[in-house]
Amino acid sequence: MGNTDKFEMIANMYDTPERIQIAKVSSAAIREYLVDATSKHAIDFGCGTGLVGMNLLNEFHSMLFLDTSPNMIHQIKQKISDFHIQHADTLCFDFEKEGLSELRADYIFMAQVLLHIPDVEFVLSRLFDVLNEGGHLLIVDFDKNEHIVSDIVHNGFHQEELTDLMTRIGYRDIQSKTFYTGSKLFMNQDASMFILDAQK
Repeated sequence: MGNTDKFEMIANMYDTPERIQIAKVSSAAIREYLVDATSKHAIDFGCGTGLVGMNLLNEFHSMLFLDTSPNMIHQIKQKISDFHIQHADTLCFDFEKEGLSELRADYIFMAQVLLHIPDVEFVLSRLFDVLNEGGHLLIVDFDKNEHIVSDIVHNGFHQEELTDLMTRIGYRDIQSKTFYTGSKLFMNQDASMFILDAQK
């Protein structure tokens, strides 16, 4: 997945107060879209150090923390061990490089992950295959921001364009909204974040 090497270097100092706060806000936004999730299996896709997934652990029957960075996975493994969490697992894996045909989930959420993925359509199609019928993909990311010019990340997304793309893949009942605005939120620029919920 995009920028793995960068995340490898910052894994052990990733949990800053700012990131912890944004994770709380993102988790709360995701929580609003969960229905009867306590019997469901979830994947925190591109989990990083698990900041969002850890906030949502009690909502699900089980959770898989998935990331391409071994150092990030090491951090979340440590948390699972420290807190004696029984219903969580980890997987270090790159969806862009190989398929994982046996992986299944009822809920997949990805918070500030899509902007790091070069081929958005490819990964969203892969995630569609992983979802159980009726399952949900929840995306938290930045609204399109023309002030940001970067070679390494997308400068956010238009919600309508993302909805169109996901409809073509096969997702249905797609809904999205902007839920948070902050200063210096995205590469030192003021920015807003959206949540999108799509069903298989």
